[in-house]
Amino acid sequence: MQTEARVGVVVEGGARALSSQKKQQRPVQQQQSQIGTVSQLMAGGVAGALSKTCTAPLARLTILFQVQGMHSDVATLRKASIWHEASRILREEGFRAFWKGNLVTIAHRLPYSSVNFYSYEHYKKFLHTIPGLESHRKNVGGDAFVHFVGGGMAGITAASVTYPLDLVRTRLAAQTNVIYYRGILHALRTISREEGVRGLYKGLGATLLGVGPNIAISFSAYETLRSFWQSHRPHDPTVAVSLACGSLSGIASSTATFPLDLVRRRKQLEGAGGRARVYTTGLIGTFKHIIRTEGFWGLYRGIMPEYYKVVPGVGICFMTYETLKLLLADVTAKL
Repeated sequence: MQTEARVGVVVEGGARALSSQKKQQRPVQQQQSQIGTVSQLMAGGVAGALSKTCTAPLARLTILFQVQGMHSDVATLRKASIWHEASRILREEGFRAFWKGNLVTIAHRLPYSSVNFYSYEHYKKFLHTIPGLESHRKNVGGDAFVHFVGGGMAGITAASVTYPLDLVRTRLAAQTNVIYYRGILHALRTISREEGVRGLYKGLGATLLGVGPNIAISFSAYETLRSFWQSHRPHDPTVAVSLACGSLSGIASSTATFPLDLVRRRKQLEGAGGRARVYTTGLIGTFKHIIRTEGFWGLYRGIMPEYYKVVPGVGICFMTYETLKLLLADVTAKL
């Protein structure tokens, strides 16, 4: 899920899962603190953008599978497969279509990842100042709670700030042969004109419900796995540890929150291109409608390309972020 966040998250997001490494405690001057902030924003944004670009074809397949049940009959759904859909894209839309919507993905991911990583570091600091938690900083349970809550708060903050771009990304990626939205600005103007400003925030409720647990599980699982790994194998390369722990934490968070991610995608497409609404009830009613018409596994439609995307995507994101932080720290120290 953002993850997508995601906010694919979740992400999604699906986003959908992100993390950061613990900062070394050392006294710094105000100028150094500002440089550190810029480094965090730059590392988080570049890591998110690179990860999304590398996994864009799988991300688009996930979205197309997630929204199939909205306007497709049962016979069409039964024929759906990753190979069948990928072949259709190549045959009807061309190879470049696998990256359809990737520009808005990057435009969304740069601010999303930056806000997410940066706010996470500050939420962690704030939570550690709480009297009850401050005395348990070395306690595994207390530390895991800080990672969980801090990660969830960071995910919700980032998703709320960048949500209109996330909605536009979904609508551009879901377009197949009929092109209704011609780009980011055209989509923003069209949605605002036809559906009102509130149309840019369709599915926000499902997004916030999913992105918090998604990012929280990803962060806490990552930090816990990394601490366990480094306590037993302290001399392993940081990059290798980040790749392994990031992939495992991404699988865990995506599995837990995928149904919410699917619902938010469908909510985002409600009324797109002037089409009639499919779900006229709230979040619970939408879940019931999907289970009734597609079965329980309809909530996990598209989970396989999501798994294929999560492992390299989250791994690349974590690895790039921590590598950039190390490089930028060296550059900062030489200034």
